Amino acid sequence: MAATEPRHPAQPTPVADETYDVVVLGGGPTGENVADRVHAAGLSAVLVESELVGGECSYWACMPSKALLRPVTARADARQVPGLRDAVAGPLDTPAVLAHRDAFASHWNDDGQARWLDGAGIDLVRGHGRLAGPRRVAVDDGRVLTARHAVAVCTGSRPVLPDIPGLAAAKPWTSRDATSAKEVPGRLVVVGGGVVGVEMATAWRALGASVTLLVRGDGLLPRMEPFAGHLVAESLAEAGAFLRTGVEVREVRREAPGGPVTVVLAAGDEIVADELLIATGRAPRTDDLGLETVGLTPGAWLDVDDSLRVPGVTGGWLYGVGDVNHRALLTHQGKYQARIAGAAIAARARRVPILESDRWGAHTATADTAAVPQVVFSDPEAASVGLTAAQAERAGYRTRVVDQDLGAVAGASLYADGYRGRARMVVDLDREVLLGATFVGPGVGELLHSATIAVAGEIPVERLWHAVPAYPTISEVWLRLLEAYRD
Repeated sequence: MAATEPRHPAQPTPVADETYDVVVLGGGPTGENVADRVHAAGLSAVLVESELVGGECSYWACMPSKALLRPVTARADARQVPGLRDAVAGPLDTPAVLAHRDAFASHWNDDGQARWLDGAGIDLVRGHGRLAGPRRVAVDDGRVLTARHAVAVCTGSRPVLPDIPGLAAAKPWTSRDATSAKEVPGRLVVVGGGVVGVEMATAWRALGASVTLLVRGDGLLPRMEPFAGHLVAESLAEAGAFLRTGVEVREVRREAPGGPVTVVLAAGDEIVADELLIATGRAPRTDDLGLETVGLTPGAWLDVDDSLRVPGVTGGWLYGVGDVNHRALLTHQGKYQARIAGAAIAARARRVPILESDRWGAHTATADTAAVPQVVFSDPEAASVGLTAAQAERAGYRTRVVDQDLGAVAGASLYADGYRGRARMVVDLDREVLLGATFVGPGVGELLHSATIAVAGEIPVERLWHAVPAYPTISEVWLRLLEAYRD
């Protein structure tokens, strides 16, 4: 089943002025925010988009996936609350869940986003844009846009299919298909144990699919603390999903379009399913952007400095913002980078000096390496920011790791009977500040921003003692962590 196709509104009237201060390639959240920031600073901007304004996040990633997952986690939480268990004992209402998903994906229509651009004073050009030399973008409708100050490449990333015999011909699901499918597959095989694999296994298993999750490594969520993947794997198994680790897919076969798909493992055994989701990685959407016209390599991730400017391009007019630079492939980080890039473009246009040594300044994207927050909306949720214990050790920090049982906190026991979860903070002993924090358990996504503030603000541990958590909330785990650190 193919991903839901975008539906474009009528083509807007061509713009008269083909020269702008800033040309933005890509109309996802990152591109929209770059255009908005430079426009707010008094610069003219045009946004070029070949699909839907709002991009991957709005139609095939963040919004539809979380709309699928919210009923799943709400039901799981309710089943652990006395007085509600019997009321939510039945199956999910699948048509209602899918309709909820469709509404949050705006039914794959971007009229609202296009109206927002118009109201913000940002021009929209629909079509595929390619660099055509310095400060020039050629659109496939024949027009050429020229930028006075900057071109920002915000074209994002796409799923990658590994080189497995028969895979491409079998037409597997990618993340787009998994979030926009109109029917629940009877049997679903998911290859990949990262965020997409875990979230989609959680959603479709709860909606009734028989799910088998195949992971090449030894666990789920490999970029988080190991206990995160362990707790999520336990929950998936309890929900009836099958998890196999340390496996490799050798071949894929689908004899007829829409028919069953056979996944052949390196060990020789075979798994037959109705759909196969490949969630093993992403690549930059830079292969057909004309990068070669300015001396760059097509199809490569864009190397950028901390103001998101691409070095080595004469005149310093090219920026790579969001997924295309591979710094942090998350929507909120792309929007963060857009704010930094927009401020830097505007400052340079006004010839305002940029203090590149100011690590947390308005023109420096430091959080991409020091304080990246992420929530996996599985059951239970997994949330982290900053460095894991292993990453901190590899980076040469002298650390202390503090763990706490989240279920022992009063607020957690009120949240759900038998609450299972864990919290960890990683402290830099030389500076007495947090390098990272991880929480796993129901509802922990809402704990994350406090940790992000602590990490990004480099708040001393002693000062955190004065940030008193309300009682009885799950946030009281902060007090337990600090007590354990002092003891």
